[in-house]
Amino acid sequence: MISLLLAAEIAKLGAALGGGLAAIGAGIGIGKIGGQAMDAMARQPEKMGDLRSSMIIAAALVEGVAFFAVIIALLALFV
Repeated sequence: MISLLLAAEIAKLGAALGGGLAAIGAGIGIGKIGGQAMDAMARQPEKMGDLRSSMIIAAALVEGVAFFAVIIALLALFV
């Protein structure tokens, strides 16, 4: 009985840590994408349109991975 309660508490802790790390990782990733894109736009302003579309695609992929990690954390919590 005690081991089942302990396992449930560890699952909650793991889900909270996993979701938090996914959000932090996504924030860092999108921040690096934005910073590097601004540097590139400052160096070559004529490529601004291409850089903007590439930046949006990369940010969407980072967000997709973060959402996937949060879903996995929620599955670990409830399954």
